[in-house]
Amino acid sequence: MANFTTHIAVGTVVSGALATLTLAANVVAPENLVAVTMAGVLGSVLPDIDLKDSRPSRAMFAGLAIFFSFAVLFTAATKFSIAELWILWLGTLLLVRYGLHMVFHRISVHRGIWHSILAAVFCAVATAVVFQHMLNKPAGVAWLGGAFMFVGYLTHLTLDEIYSVDVMDTRLKSSFGTALKFFDHRHFYASLGMAAATLGAIVVSPPTNTFVDGLSSRSLWSGLEQRLLPPDKWFGLVETPRMARRNDDDKATGVVTGSVNQGAVTENGSDAGTLISEPASTPEAIPSPADTPAVSVPSENASP
Repeated sequence: MANFTTHIAVGTVVSGALATLTLAANVVAPENLVAVTMAGVLGSVLPDIDLKDSRPSRAMFAGLAIFFSFAVLFTAATKFSIAELWILWLGTLLLVRYGLHMVFHRISVHRGIWHSILAAVFCAVATAVVFQHMLNKPAGVAWLGGAFMFVGYLTHLTLDEIYSVDVMDTRLKSSFGTALKFFDHRHFYASLGMAAATLGAIVVSPPTNTFVDGLSSRSLWSGLEQRLLPPDKWFGLVETPRMARRNDDDKATGVVTGSVNQGAVTENGSDAGTLISEPASTPEAIPSPADTPAVSVPSENASP
């Protein structure tokens, strides 16, 4: 299997490539781009959480302990005294860091259910839930973070499978097939529990309409296609091959060649340039003079 350094390096490259496309498409505000990119990097090391002495496992539970301890602190800030808040904060920190860590590793096995596509789906949906309900992010941003998590997770599983192939001796190692699988057929109840957890996360997950409409926007993909290569010169120095240049006809069609126009509205009324904006409200119709009924004004000379 690949080591921690390889996983996080490749995960960072993949997440960075996705972040570049996201930035070019202008589908999310820059302040949210860092959060969704970090979700992808986290996903690239998360499957090794089931390895008890691994750095991802220790770092993950330490991070969860800090997150939940401060969440409890802020939630109960006005309900208890300072001494009680200290006890709650420290108790939550120790319970998650050491108690949950110990219980988790008693019931989990390495290369088990956490090395599966089912777990990747669960983590993606759970990320969307955390982004919306705990970080107060819009639904589109929440699912974008879930998508980054899913891609990062699959990157880890794929790397593990690649490292299971001994190229020099042209043989497959015994670990081949234990990482990139749909579910853990060796531990049925673990797979059943993960499936139940995934369904539960889907129930409380944010709506997908904004995210799906944003990704299916024709303007978004047209804008990415136009920005894929430089129009004239690479970095302003090297001429772009003529066959790769954009035609003048493309410029005349009104396709935005920079970032996707945030003011463009798709056929279904949603903003084509961002996943987080709401459809613009339709201004009230102003009656035309032809629609306004004529008002007759009696003339001074008119007979009674």
